[in-house]
Amino acid sequence: MSEGENSIDMERFRSLGRSAFVLGYTGEVGKVLVDELNKSKIFKRVVLIGRRQVPLSLGPEFEQKVIDFDKVEDHKDVFTSLDCGFCCLGTTRGKSGKEGFIKIDRDYVLNSAEVARSQGCKHFSLVSSQGANKNSYLLYPKIKGEVEEKLGAMEFDRLSIYRPGLLLCNRQERRVGEKIITVVLKPITYLFPTLMSAPVRTVAKAMINNVTKQVDGTNIRELYENKDIHHISQSATS
Repeated sequence: MSEGENSIDMERFRSLGRSAFVLGYTGEVGKVLVDELNKSKIFKRVVLIGRRQVPLSLGPEFEQKVIDFDKVEDHKDVFTSLDCGFCCLGTTRGKSGKEGFIKIDRDYVLNSAEVARSQGCKHFSLVSSQGANKNSYLLYPKIKGEVEEKLGAMEFDRLSIYRPGLLLCNRQERRVGEKIITVVLKPITYLFPTLMSAPVRTVAKAMINNVTKQVDGTNIRELYENKDIHHISQSATS
């Protein structure tokens, strides 16, 4: 898609007056996604849904809503009449433990998606992970794969799943293992930037660019691997 075509899609989408929500907006991808949404102004209303309020400087179309993800079905009103959903929820086993990881990355995501769908969400976008596989012996890719499969069975008109590789960003929290991997893979990410990693802003731009694309039909399922994410982001607004 050329930059001109993308601009046309953005203007067309903006004129529709759509609304959206963002889950995981305090995480690394989520923060940048919100920043890009604030710049692009493609939605008339954006609801940031989380467990706590945080200080933000955003346009008047943004609002924060605090919910209990363990009882997300009690917060259906928060999801009412929101056309598009962006899910950037995620943690690690090291930070939250095995049960905490499963609860956040699987249960919170799926339960929130089900409530959103029941309240009218048509297009759901998820940040998953490279290598997601429900049959994996490893916990992380297994849970990601299970979530992808179960989301695919939900009745969204359109489901977009993004599988970035190693996310490149300046994290506020310390992840020693990830830092080591980043250093080891630095020559590869430099020589082959689309192979195994993606800057968080690249992921955010890809999500925004793709959501504005006109797609006809229902039960549409889209899966974007790391290289696809880089490609889609290139014509997104900066």
